[in-house]
Amino acid sequence: MQLGVIADDFTGATDIASFLVRNGMPTVQLNGVPTRDIPLTSKAVVISLKTRSCPAEMAVSQSLAALRWLQAQGCQQFYFKYCSTFDSTAQGNIGPVLDALLAELGETRTVISPALPVNGRTVYQGYLFVGEQLLNESGMRHHPVTPMEDAHLGRLIERQGRGKAALIAWPIVARSPPRWRQSTIRRCAMWCSTPSANRICSPRAWRCGR
Repeated sequence: MQLGVIADDFTGATDIASFLVRNGMPTVQLNGVPTRDIPLTSKAVVISLKTRSCPAEMAVSQSLAALRWLQAQGCQQFYFKYCSTFDSTAQGNIGPVLDALLAELGETRTVISPALPVNGRTVYQGYLFVGEQLLNESGMRHHPVTPMEDAHLGRLIERQGRGKAALIAWPIVARSPPRWRQSTIRRCAMWCSTPSANRICSPRAWRCGR
């Protein structure tokens, strides 16, 4: 198994599973963390949880259980799938889950990029847009559970997590991949454990992935 995805809800799990299959990666989607080993031949497995709006402690516990199950199946890479509108307040789950997953994997930094251009979710200069509107100027500002009052990803994640965020801005992403990687490593080492990358179009998403 090459890729293990931990998704915080069923819709997000279905979205990413369909994207993976569409791009040539055989994928299995599971609802919840299995209680036993499952013989799988797919290259990717997506585990759908219900942690998008639950207490942070519960989200961390279930996400770690999913990670450990994927590790036991021989998974090599891991992806935490959260909502492309980053539904999470200062007391929310995304930061604590990221911190827990990084600690469990022995890592100190990751890239935060909730953009999904095909659905109109884009990031520019660290700000998350829904269509042509800033996140906090869209209908998400009045969400009954997770009202989004700030569109800046760096501020959002620093309120939740233990790390410091640094912006990998559009001019850097637009460079050649070697320069992008060098800048990413330098900025991570100097400033942060959870950087935020710009993504405004799908080709750049592939560049970020590399």
